[in-house]
Amino acid sequence: MPTIHRPRMGSLAYSPRKRAKSPVPKYHAWPAYQGEPALQGFAGYKVGMTHIIMVDDHAHSPNEGKDIMVPVTVIEVPDMRVAAIRVYRHDTYGNHVLTEIWADNFDKELGRRLNLPKNYKRDEAEKKIREALDADKIVDIFALTYTRPSVLTGVPKKVPDLMETRIDGGSMTERFEYGLTMLGKDFDIQSLFKVGQYTDITAITKGKGTQGPVKRWGVHLRKRKHSRGGKERHVGTLGPWTPHHVRWQVPMMGQMGYHQRTEFNKRLLKIGEDGAEITPEGGFINYGEVRARYVLIKGSVPGPSKRLVRIRHSMRQGEHKIREPTIGFVSLESKQG
Repeated sequence: MPTIHRPRMGSLAYSPRKRAKSPVPKYHAWPAYQGEPALQGFAGYKVGMTHIIMVDDHAHSPNEGKDIMVPVTVIEVPDMRVAAIRVYRHDTYGNHVLTEIWADNFDKELGRRLNLPKNYKRDEAEKKIREALDADKIVDIFALTYTRPSVLTGVPKKVPDLMETRIDGGSMTERFEYGLTMLGKDFDIQSLFKVGQYTDITAITKGKGTQGPVKRWGVHLRKRKHSRGGKERHVGTLGPWTPHHVRWQVPMMGQMGYHQRTEFNKRLLKIGEDGAEITPEGGFINYGEVRARYVLIKGSVPGPSKRLVRIRHSMRQGEHKIREPTIGFVSLESKQG
């Protein structure tokens, strides 16, 4: 019989498959941007999914101009607030934090997340940054932004989630001056994104705990006599005789889920103000009612309900064109089954 060839089971691209360090995703890259200084990201909390009826506006699509059903994910996005500005310098070992400038007024809930700075000498920090700017030693500027889950009823916590959000556009001095104007102020998603825009969605996936090689990697069950002895779901081989160790490429049991994942080019279909126009009968499962500002993202989003979701401007938009969608119907049927 001929030898059967097939791709290996499971992708090695995401190895090692271990738990994420934090429920707050971290970005290591940001899209290029030309224009006035602005923040490049936002964050919200996943609510659940529903479906809408909209006009297919993709050119050359078989259903172009017709009504189609589109599954969407609802993300609740209350206003975020800027807590500090953080500047980075560069040396032979990479980028390192030079110093930070914190806002004068803090949200009382932010003290639940970290020890707020006391006896902070803001003038000295600002002077240090301006001297570094004059010497052209600053390579990047970020804003420390945080969410405000205490205004939501579907997320059972008050502790804000703190994260770095890049400031881009213009020169480094212009970015720094823009950051100073944003210290301690709120900003909403409408100031950063517009309807129809393509975004990158990053979140921590659902945790599955420890799973075996069949579920974790998709290997086949052992057949017939090979399954005798209670080893039907065991991997068939641990690898060759040499090298004399089990290689990391061998599919084995271990952690599954709770990994950071990014989905590219997710279309933002709607930004809504009234949660009643999207909340189904009986509320969303494991969440409840939407009361704050929300957005509709086409398709699915990683993670369970109530999970923090970060939204970034698209890095690989390619040929996608920004069009404002025409939504004719939003399903409000109960999701209880």
